[in-house]
Amino acid sequence: MKDLSQKPKTVGVIMDGNRRFAKSLGHNTVWGHAEGFKTFKNFLVWATESEVEHVIAYCFSIENWKRSETEVKALMTLFKKALRDAKEQLKTLGPVSVIGDPSRFPKSLQNLIKEVTDATRERKGTHVHLALSYGGRNEIVRATNKIIQAKKELGKTVLVAEADFENMLDTKNIPDPDLIIRTGGEMRLSNFLPWQATYSELFFSGTLWPEFTEREFKGILLEYGKRKRNFGV
Repeated sequence: MKDLSQKPKTVGVIMDGNRRFAKSLGHNTVWGHAEGFKTFKNFLVWATESEVEHVIAYCFSIENWKRSETEVKALMTLFKKALRDAKEQLKTLGPVSVIGDPSRFPKSLQNLIKEVTDATRERKGTHVHLALSYGGRNEIVRATNKIIQAKKELGKTVLVAEADFENMLDTKNIPDPDLIIRTGGEMRLSNFLPWQATYSELFFSGTLWPEFTEREFKGILLEYGKRKRNFGV
């Protein structure tokens, strides 16, 4: 990676294709998500080796609550495993945190999120941000309400600057993604980081997430290194 002219500090990833992968092999949806989790653990290793400072992973969207009860319960179980792995097994990772609105999660999962966040806070290495019960529009609405409440408590009306708004977002301490990767062949962001992705470089892969490889990831990083980013200038 030393020959790249630029490296992404923050990488967002939309891990799409687990269900289609399972269906193509005659397995159920739950199996597909489990296979996708294996790829995610590998992805974090690749990101760490590539000196990525932050990974923002779209794990469960607000819209995903509309899926079948069986699938949602299976995903809750998988999230618990992922969080326990982050705390106990993935020692080479940096801090683990969560963005989104996890208030709808079972209390046991909420407690585990806090436990893992607290336990990994002082780690060094790639910071992993799990987007759980996350939706970009929902985040913007929540941030707006926080600003309204803060101004109300001050007892005055004050114009809001971009910096004020960004400080109310879930990602207030995370650099905007330099690069966003979406697998599965769809070419949209699906409510993922709409505010933060304004100048992100986008890569859409036709590979289903469980089949995503280190070779493809490194190829994307090489292509990213060739792009010229002007930020509107």
